[in-house]
Amino acid sequence: MELDLKDRVVVVTGAAGGIGAVLAERFAGEGARVVALDLAFRAPSGEGAIEQVTCNVADPDSVAAAVATIVERHGTIDVLVNNAGINVEGPVSDLDWERWRSCFDVNVGGVFLMSREVAPVMKAAGRGRIINAASFAAIVPSVGSAAYAASKAAVVQLTKVLASELGPWDITVNAYAPGMVPTAMNGFAEMAQEDQDRLLDTLSLRRWESPDDVADLLIYLASDASSYITGTLVDVSGGKLATQIPARAYGR
Repeated sequence: MELDLKDRVVVVTGAAGGIGAVLAERFAGEGARVVALDLAFRAPSGEGAIEQVTCNVADPDSVAAAVATIVERHGTIDVLVNNAGINVEGPVSDLDWERWRSCFDVNVGGVFLMSREVAPVMKAAGRGRIINAASFAAIVPSVGSAAYAASKAAVVQLTKVLASELGPWDITVNAYAPGMVPTAMNGFAEMAQEDQDRLLDTLSLRRWESPDDVADLLIYLASDASSYITGTLVDVSGGKLATQIPARAYGR
């Protein structure tokens, strides 16, 4: 199967570091023209195929300006990866309104604003791919994750509505749910070994997920090979809680 993304214009939000940076690199490696969006970048882009544009995905004016810049430079947008997101933790009784709202402004508002601006561009082209970062928390939330889990569940429902609204223009919209990718935001890899073991024991594939595991899925969803897949949430969590106690298969 040939997943040809050569010269496709791919926009990845939240791409200054972490999973987003790896996604941008992987798409560039497939020959795509990649535009990375984020609030700021630690270093300027090199000689590669990744272009950097500053953008606050929670700000309508910033989003509109970024999309206009991309279209002016590249003529179109073929793929939008709404990766940008933040985590807000704490029990509901302790959450203040500003922290709750900031989580929704970025995680849901960012998907809404970026999709709203990019949709007319894709409609004009008569094709497109929008891929939204949800989370396993949208499937099974954790105690203390009310803001994050609720925002990611909202992304799933927004994805389904967008899929039907944009279907007449051959634009597909899907969401993906990673499981446990060690990042600076969650600190999984820095936990005590017994805490790591407790988390890993929930996985059918008992290893930490890598950004490349996510990228493999997104490259497929961005390609023509996925043209009849839309409006769905793809679980890319390594079989997290696929069974009640997956660790039994490992003799633990």
